Amino acid sequence: MRVTQTLNQTQFLAAISALESNLSKTQNQISSNQAFTTASQNPTAAGAVNNYSQALAQSQQYVTNSGSAQTRLSIEDSTLSQVQAQLQSLRDLALEANNSTLSSQDRAAIASQATQIQASLVTLANAQDGNGEYLFGGFSSQTQPFTLSAAGATYNGDQGQRQVQIAAGQTIADGDNGNAVFNQIKTGNGIFVAAPASANTGTGVLGAATVSAAAGTYDGGTYAINFTAPGTYEVRDSANALVASGSYTDGSTISFRGVQIALTGQPAVGDSFNVAPSANQSVFTTVQNLVTALQTGASANTSAGTARLNNSMAAAINDIDQALGQMSNLRAGVGARLNSITTQQSVAGSQQVQLQTSISSLQSLDYASAITTLDQQNMTLSAALQAYTITQGLSLFKYL
Repeated sequence: MRVTQTLNQTQFLAAISALESNLSKTQNQISSNQAFTTASQNPTAAGAVNNYSQALAQSQQYVTNSGSAQTRLSIEDSTLSQVQAQLQSLRDLALEANNSTLSSQDRAAIASQATQIQASLVTLANAQDGNGEYLFGGFSSQTQPFTLSAAGATYNGDQGQRQVQIAAGQTIADGDNGNAVFNQIKTGNGIFVAAPASANTGTGVLGAATVSAAAGTYDGGTYAINFTAPGTYEVRDSANALVASGSYTDGSTISFRGVQIALTGQPAVGDSFNVAPSANQSVFTTVQNLVTALQTGASANTSAGTARLNNSMAAAINDIDQALGQMSNLRAGVGARLNSITTQQSVAGSQQVQLQTSISSLQSLDYASAITTLDQQNMTLSAALQAYTITQGLSLFKYL
């Protein structure tokens, strides 16, 4: 093959172009501080970096989700704490109102304070997060959950509970709906309720009502404790079948089928006390019942009237205790979810460090090595250009 000057020029230019391309690549690496900037430069490493980057982005999204849930749950916990404080104040008022030395004006004033607490509880039940969404509305987070009503308050939300994904395969509820928080509260002692008949004329006042294995097993039935003669009672079930009977003295405890009820005072002949399974009741109904009892019994000036007021206050205190227990259980659940979030955030933090390290090990540039390579490429290119210049000046005519 004949070597011509044109062929030499073409080969020189191709070589110089390759040197300039490598030099440009090295300069790009140094300026970006990355070992490669396109997948074609290192397909295997680029594929691994892409996978790591996707995992990192997903982990970061989970942390964002968990942060949002953490904020809502922290606000809920604070709100429930305030609800507990209001309920405790209400319980103290009920205890105060149960004092026989109070005047009708005193009880009317307590009823007014209870009404104010009712309004405060509704405000807390309508609490919002930082985005203006209602905490206790369920899925209906844009709808105000509670409005005051004659019976206490009406729930306008739904039964939903929002779930947030905080890790692969792990979701967590970022709140509780208002129906579960404020409406699903058991009455009485949580198992059964003992209550006087509205027509009682004696001074019998219910005391502690408990479940006792010694008295048998409570079957969830409805019973009536009837006083048929002075100092004599009988217990009948919903079919009017006789269950138990006995003699009563002031301060006695009546026991049957797992039920144990303390009673003080002197029930009149014909008085009765009913036992029924606990039902769900709204905390707002509990407050309203207390207010109504205080207003109704504010002018009680008979022994029977005082007994009715005492029974109403005792029932209110029992229901408030159930509400307090409900709030305590809910806060424990919220705390457990917050702990889960904290744990997962810690795991995600460690995972992200590992992913970032893996990405860096594949993609980050060995700066010292790159500088050395750049110097070598500059020298090579310079030498090539000089050689090209010299060869371009060569000709046989110079030697003739």
